[in-house]
Amino acid sequence: MNPTFELLNDLLSRRILVLDGSMGALLFSKQLQEADYRGTRFTSHPIDLKNATDILCLTQPELIASVHRDYLEAGADIVETDSFNANPISLAEFELGHLTREINIAAAEIARSEVDKYTRANPDKPRFVAGSIGPTKVQLSFNADKPGYRPVTFDQMQASYAEQVRGLLEGGVDLLLPETSFDTLNMKSCLSAIQQVFDEQQTSVPVMISATIFMGGRTLTGQTLEAFLAAVEHFPAFSIGMNCGIGPKQMREYVDILAKRVPAGTNICCYPNAGMPDGMGGFDSNPVEFTQTVSEWAGNGWLNIVGGCCGTNPEYIRRTAEAVAGLGPRGRSLGPRGRNMGVALGYTLLALDSCLKGLGKLEANPAKLAADLDNNWEVLAEPIQTVMRRYNVAGAYEQLKELTRGKAGINRETLRTFIGGLSGIPESERQRLMALTPATYIGKAAELAKKI
Repeated sequence: MNPTFELLNDLLSRRILVLDGSMGALLFSKQLQEADYRGTRFTSHPIDLKNATDILCLTQPELIASVHRDYLEAGADIVETDSFNANPISLAEFELGHLTREINIAAAEIARSEVDKYTRANPDKPRFVAGSIGPTKVQLSFNADKPGYRPVTFDQMQASYAEQVRGLLEGGVDLLLPETSFDTLNMKSCLSAIQQVFDEQQTSVPVMISATIFMGGRTLTGQTLEAFLAAVEHFPAFSIGMNCGIGPKQMREYVDILAKRVPAGTNICCYPNAGMPDGMGGFDSNPVEFTQTVSEWAGNGWLNIVGGCCGTNPEYIRRTAEAVAGLGPRGRSLGPRGRNMGVALGYTLLALDSCLKGLGKLEANPAKLAADLDNNWEVLAEPIQTVMRRYNVAGAYEQLKELTRGKAGINRETLRTFIGGLSGIPESERQRLMALTPATYIGKAAELAKKI
């Protein structure tokens, strides 16, 4: 498993992480001109490059680095690369598609350099780079002007995304963030591309999925949030959530839906716009109102990661980071009680399983199993009771006792199912853990219990 998963999971078991704000808002404030976009490399380029923001990674790298620094200073834990439109399909408009990989590598390296400086300065607050992957301006689901026509195929879209992903991974991102999904078929092609590249390179990084809904709670293609969740549930997302489209007040009811629908073990990440468009090129909210709304979501236990989208700036992120600093994250196992508690219990139950029957199949003898459970309680008592005292989860022990009395079918698979649901340990990791000894399980459980 990529070590980033473990580090992020540990942080998210203890606090809400903060994503940065808008890249475009800060660049717009610089009032960049055509010459700024061209730099010295593209002085003779035949197409105007103004607003080709991604090319600034090659022509103005220090400017992009300064934006990352502004958000890191504001308290962001995760910064996004300047690569939202850096894919062959989108860059074709500027005749820059052949530079897709170079732009993405540069975008990732710029962010990586700044993030590493801040992590070295304060190792207790590690920072991360998320590779920003936008939706393109093409829709795969339908074409309103020509219903039977699509400008690109699913396979072409997947190939375009795959080239972007290769560049971001080569540049050193910690996460991938396909975002602003207004057409779910585009998102599905992106997720397919990500998995394709993971398989090619025999690697993986956490993937954050973010949809965009509009007033009325639907994507641009008319899909509800619930339908979007169902459409991407096949992919093992690290987080799922929403960005763009609407402001925090309008997004609130849909964040509530996410909190109810997204399964434990998957994080929720939301980063709304700075309000709704005000008709004059700006937005109708402000940092104070924005922060009040998103901190209410956090206070309700709805969030694991929060940030800002269009119109937000470092002041929004600074206030947001301060507001959520003392609020706990949405529970990733056993409701809101936290992942460390669940994993600690998971280890103790794995220890119990191993103590009782080694790695073989559990005997279907309810009376003996119940006795074995009680007989082994002395070995397991300290880590389990530490967790129970702090989180009042004695019900979990009672559940296990019911399981061992035969009411759920006594075999290794039912116990593993119980453990998996309780702890959120990924299946691949659980397979590896099965080879450990009971003593190792107990040690890990006790170690985790100290962090709770």
